[in-house]
Amino acid sequence: MTGYGGGQAASRDGSPVAVEISSVNRKQLDISASLPRELEPLEPKVRAETARRIARGRVAIRARLEASDEAIARQARGTRALAAAYAREFARLGKELKIEGSVALEQVLAAPGVLRAQPEAADPERFWPPLRQALTQALDALIRMREREGRKLAADLKRRVQALRRLKQKVAKRAPEVPLRYREQLLRRLEQFGLEGIGPEDERIAREIALFADRCDISEELTRLDSHFAQFDLAMTKEEPTGRALDFLAQEMLREINTIGSKANDAQIAHAVIAMKSELEKFREQVQNIE
Repeated sequence: MTGYGGGQAASRDGSPVAVEISSVNRKQLDISASLPRELEPLEPKVRAETARRIARGRVAIRARLEASDEAIARQARGTRALAAAYAREFARLGKELKIEGSVALEQVLAAPGVLRAQPEAADPERFWPPLRQALTQALDALIRMREREGRKLAADLKRRVQALRRLKQKVAKRAPEVPLRYREQLLRRLEQFGLEGIGPEDERIAREIALFADRCDISEELTRLDSHFAQFDLAMTKEEPTGRALDFLAQEMLREINTIGSKANDAQIAHAVIAMKSELEKFREQVQNIE
């Protein structure tokens, strides 16, 4: 399912920690995390916290850590001595090489280690509380968006299952007529061929009709379809993720529909089967978006 969420918190020294999460459809859970160097040791915790609340989809997590004004000022104070040393060395080198001109501030600031906008190196665990807080906010927003999409998808799935139920009822109503129509067609052919001594009560005719009725019997498949529909209704009432269960149900429904199509031996039922497979294909496409 698709969605987006963001969150922000601050560490004890005031360094802002921001997290953005986005997700797109995927059958399995696939988490990718992009964290700054200071937070990289916390990636396993970020993944575990995300997997605890998200069961399906491709989830991209991006975290940012910025230095607070206090941290930047502290670092600047710590690098003054280094900047002064660079200035003296640049001036001394200019004299030795007989290069005229004074040392510019830009030259000193560009020297390695003078400006450090990144937070000071420290135990990454101290960033976990604000990172977790920002992550929780982002996950909350993401899940709210996915839930809104989920409600729309659930309504669409219910409509499609209702359409499948109507088609199934049409097939169930037609199924008992198939052996009777076969009997009529068989007797009509015998009459056309002018075969004498073979009538409706002939044992051979009764046996042939019985064998045909057994071959085209779809009562078990219709019963299993009803069971799958009932399991769908139950899945729609559950709070936990049901995407994989619905995917499995769609496969089983397709199995029964295919069997009905191969056994029914009737044009009207065949047309209904084609309509059921078309509706079920749309159902399966939507199920891929369900967590």
